[in-house]
Amino acid sequence: MVTKIALVLIFFAILIGVGIYSRKSTSNTNTFVLGGRNVGPWLTAFAYGTSYFSAVVFVGYAGQFGWKYGMSSTWIGIGNAVIGSLIAWLVLARRTRVMTHHLDVVTMPSYFEKRYDSKALKIAASAIVFIFLIPYTASVYKGLSTLFEMAFNIPYEYCVIAMAVLTAVYVIVGGYMATAINDFIQGCIMLVGIVLIILAVLNSQGGLAEATAKMAAVVDENGNGGFATIFGPDHLGLLGVVILTSLGTWGLPQMVHKFYAIKDEKAVKTGTIISTLFALIVSGGCYFLGGFGRLFNDPAIYDAAGNVAYDSIVPHILETSLGNVLIAVVIMLVLSASMSTLSSLVLTSSSTLTIDLLKDNIIKKMSEKKEVLIMRILVVFFIVISVVIALNPPDFIAQLMGISWGALAGAFLAPFMYGLYWKGVTKLSVWICFIYGIVLTVSNIYLKFIASPINAGAIAMIGGLILVPIASLVTPKFESAFTDKVFECYKK
Repeated sequence: MVTKIALVLIFFAILIGVGIYSRKSTSNTNTFVLGGRNVGPWLTAFAYGTSYFSAVVFVGYAGQFGWKYGMSSTWIGIGNAVIGSLIAWLVLARRTRVMTHHLDVVTMPSYFEKRYDSKALKIAASAIVFIFLIPYTASVYKGLSTLFEMAFNIPYEYCVIAMAVLTAVYVIVGGYMATAINDFIQGCIMLVGIVLIILAVLNSQGGLAEATAKMAAVVDENGNGGFATIFGPDHLGLLGVVILTSLGTWGLPQMVHKFYAIKDEKAVKTGTIISTLFALIVSGGCYFLGGFGRLFNDPAIYDAAGNVAYDSIVPHILETSLGNVLIAVVIMLVLSASMSTLSSLVLTSSSTLTIDLLKDNIIKKMSEKKEVLIMRILVVFFIVISVVIALNPPDFIAQLMGISWGALAGAFLAPFMYGLYWKGVTKLSVWICFIYGIVLTVSNIYLKFIASPINAGAIAMIGGLILVPIASLVTPKFESAFTDKVFECYKK
């Protein structure tokens, strides 16, 4: 216990120290939100990866999909590395950096305004971000509850509040640069932690070959097996998860935001490699670990009704396989994953609400100094709301957390990506995609015309990619002078 507490206190001290060190990088909106657009490849790549993978992935998704798909759930991690990191960087990073710099925008809603000449699109996009990032922020806390109770025997509520306060301090003091440096530190912890944990868990089962042989013999409650096969017992279900968790990053504002801040062309190339390797190790490792969940089938992972509590699977694996020192490493890993994602989400939410909704709409005259002050206040506001939701989650919020990625990416992915490449995207096609993505994912919560919310999110994203070009062909075009001016940045 002394070791665990000491490591956590050292970890907290480092994070606050980084926030204080970075305070000089928060003098104006550009430096507070984007680090002055001068962030190197290592910091950007780690910021992208640590924002991608939170405790929700490590505890919730790895346990749930590892249980459902067995060892084939590793494909989710591979998809995250190849589609969610490698291809995302190749397709989006350079063009996003160049165009957002040219248009002088620092948020995704501002991009929609300048790219499509519509203030209404900016306001609509900022409302979507506000509505769907708050429940996603609250969900980040969920993965911590059972782990902290297991390791420290302290109530979940204290952990949530402590983590929220600490995150608020270093984001408010140091802005984007503090989150980027801390993301790098947290990313290193995640890399080392996941490797050590996998080795320890496999060793507890007699090694990789023995564990695989045991998985091959596993059958579910209906007598079905296939949990050690290449594509698992449910190919289509697995594909839906790969699409949602991989392609979804292309349309999430807190992920795309990292490309706004990267330093230069060379940094983009280096960052692509680093980000891909990071995702392969962290996400691939998480889902690979979760794929052995059925070897730890025990009454401890079932709830009072006799159903499998997916969030209890990974904590149970760790509790039965690891010693005290490695449990401390796990706590550091999950804290790192959660706080890096949380800091990214609250910074995105506060900057979007300030720049895109309050400025010029509600507060007519806003100086740079006042802008930064309001963003700092809103960081506290978003963290408080997310803590309240995390401590008292109503059912509909729990459902909303599951579809946050689908709603955000379903609305934003297609108009954002096509807008970087194609002059022919029309304003009306963007509105159609916004409405389609939100209506599909939200209505499915209640009507359930698509059985899995994961598949609903995947369909929302793919549908948007089809809808935008079709709608753009039959709706009014922009004048060529406007689009030529937007795209002239690529000629430099």
